[in-house]
Amino acid sequence: MPRFGPILVMLLSMISLAASCTEQERSSLLQFLTRLSQDNGLTNLWKNGTDCCTWEGIRCSPEGMVTDVSLASRNLQGFISPSVGNLTGLLRINLSGNLLSGDLPLELVSSRSIIVLDLSFNQLSGGLPDIPYSTPARPLQVMNISSNLFTGRFPSTIWEVMKSLVALNASNNSFIGQIPTAFCVSTSSIVVLDLGYNQFSGSIPPELGNCTMMKSLHAEHNKFSGTLPDEIFNIISLEHLFLHDNQFVGSLKGISNLTNLVTLDLGGNGISGNIPESIGELKKLKELHLDDNNMSGGLPTTLNKCKNLISIDLKSNNFSGELAKVNFSTLSNLKILDIGGNSFTGTVPESIYSCNNLTALRLSSNRFHGQLSKRIGNLKSLSFLSVADNSVTNITRALQMLRSCRNLTTLIIGWNFKNEAMPEGNTISGFENLQVLSINDCSLSGKIPLWLSKLTNLEILALYNNQLTGTIPDWINSLTFLFYIDISNNSLTGEIPTAIINMPMLETNKVAPKAFELSIYPSHRSLQYRELNAFPKVLNLGSNTLNGVIPEEIGQLKALISLNLSSNNLTGAIPLSICNITNLQLVDLSSNHLTGMLYGLTVSSRFLG
Repeated sequence: MPRFGPILVMLLSMISLAASCTEQERSSLLQFLTRLSQDNGLTNLWKNGTDCCTWEGIRCSPEGMVTDVSLASRNLQGFISPSVGNLTGLLRINLSGNLLSGDLPLELVSSRSIIVLDLSFNQLSGGLPDIPYSTPARPLQVMNISSNLFTGRFPSTIWEVMKSLVALNASNNSFIGQIPTAFCVSTSSIVVLDLGYNQFSGSIPPELGNCTMMKSLHAEHNKFSGTLPDEIFNIISLEHLFLHDNQFVGSLKGISNLTNLVTLDLGGNGISGNIPESIGELKKLKELHLDDNNMSGGLPTTLNKCKNLISIDLKSNNFSGELAKVNFSTLSNLKILDIGGNSFTGTVPESIYSCNNLTALRLSSNRFHGQLSKRIGNLKSLSFLSVADNSVTNITRALQMLRSCRNLTTLIIGWNFKNEAMPEGNTISGFENLQVLSINDCSLSGKIPLWLSKLTNLEILALYNNQLTGTIPDWINSLTFLFYIDISNNSLTGEIPTAIINMPMLETNKVAPKAFELSIYPSHRSLQYRELNAFPKVLNLGSNTLNGVIPEEIGQLKALISLNLSSNNLTGAIPLSICNITNLQLVDLSSNHLTGMLYGLTVSSRFLG
C-alpha cells in the first residue's frame, strides 16, 4: 500500500482542485431537459446535485467546463434544445439511439468547440441548416447523423466551413440532389464519407478525387448515374468502395490504381465490359461484388493473385467461357463464391474443391455439364450449395458424394439430372443438418424416397415438376420442422394422407430466424429470401392424380399461408374448416370434382436458388 500513497495524494489533489460547472452551463443543460417529452428519469438524476459536472452522462474539464454530453440509448424523446450550443467548452456530444425528433439545431453544427457530433438512430427531420459563407472555419471532425428522417439537399456552405472534417456519416436518410463539390476542395482531411441509403442523384463529382486521405466511400442505394470519374481511381488511400444499387455505367478501367482496396462493391449497376487482367494488382482485396451488372467476357486468370479474397459475387451478369481458366486453389481464404446467372461453360473446375474454407457456393443458371467431382466432398465447411439450372448428370453419385459435406444446410440442385431416376430406399445418407432441399424440374422418375425421412432438420422440400409416382408417404409428418412442401406437378396417386394434415410446423407460427449464407431467389427474381423464416408456409400438392376427399382436419393447419390442391381428382364437398385457416392468403382448389364454393387466388413461388 505505501507505494501507492503518493499517487493517491496526487489524485485527491486533482479532484479537490477541479472546479464546479458554471451557472450558465448548468442552466443550459437544464434547458435541454425542458425540450424533452420523455427523459427516462434523467431530470431526477440531474436535479439531485448542484454541480452538473457530477451529473450522469456529463463530463467536465479540470476547469469545470462541460466537455462531454453522452446520453446514447436512453429512450429520450422530444426535441434537441439549441441551449446545448451555449456550452462553450463542449467537445463531444452523443445522443444516438434515442427517439429525438424535430430539426438539427444550427447551434450544434456551427459550434466553435464541438469536434464529435453523434445524433444517429433518432427521428430527426427537415433539412440540414445552412451556414453563411462568412462563417469562420469550425472544428467539427466527426459528424454522424445516420438513420434519421432528414430530407432535402446538402447545403454547400456547411461543408466549406468544416475544414477539419474527418468522418461524415449521413446514411439511411432521404437526402436528394447532387453531392456538393465542396467536399475536399478546401480540405483533404476526410477519411470516411458515408452517403449510402439516400436518394442522391446525378454523377459523382470529380472533386472527390481531392480527398487524398479517404479510406472509405459509401454511396450505395442511391440514384447516382453516369460513369465513375477517373479521379476516383486516383484516391490511392481508398480501402472500401461501396457504390452498389445505383445506375452507374462504364467499365472498370483504372481500378488497378486502388492498390489498397479491401472491399469493392459495384453490384446492381449497369457496369459493362470485362474484369481487367490488372485486377490481380489488388493484393489486399477481400470482398469483390460485381453482381447484377452487364459485365461480360471470361474471368481473368490473374484473379488468383488476389489471395486475400474472402467473398466473390459475380452473379447475374453475362460472363462466359470456361471457369477452369482461373486457379481457385490459391484462394485459400475464400468463403463465398457466387457466379450464378451467367453463361460459364465446361465442367466445374477442380481447383474450386481446394478452397477448404468455402461456406457458400452458387453455380446455378450457367451451362456447366457433366458429373460433379468426388473432390466436392473436401468442402467440409460448405453450408450452402446451389448448382441448379445446369446440365449436371448422375444424381445418385452426386448425392452420395455430397453426404461428405456434413455441414450442408441448403442444397439446391434442380433443373439437372434430366429423366434420371430418383435414388430410392436408404441409398442416401449423411444429410442430417439439411434444412433446405430443392430437386425440382428434373423429370425424375420413381417414388418419394425413404431416405428423406432421415432429414430430421428439413424445413423446406421442393420436388415439383418431376415424374414421381406412388402415394405420399405417412412418414412425412415425422419431419417435425417441415413447413414448406411443394411436390406439385408429379404423378402422385392415392388420397391426401392424414399424416400430411398433421404437420407440426403447419399448425404453429413458429419458425426460427436462420440466415442463409446467400439469398435464395424464386424463378421470378423480383423476390429474394435472406432468412428461412421469410418463407411462407406452403402446402402445394397441385397437378397430381390424387383422389378422395379433402380431409375435414385440414382446418387445423392454422399457420398455412398458401394451399394448392388444384388439378387432381379430388371429390366431395369443400370442407368449411378451410375457413379456420386464418392466415391463408392463397388457395387454389380448381380443376377437381369438388362441390361448394371458395374464393381464392392462384399464386405460387418456384425456386431456382
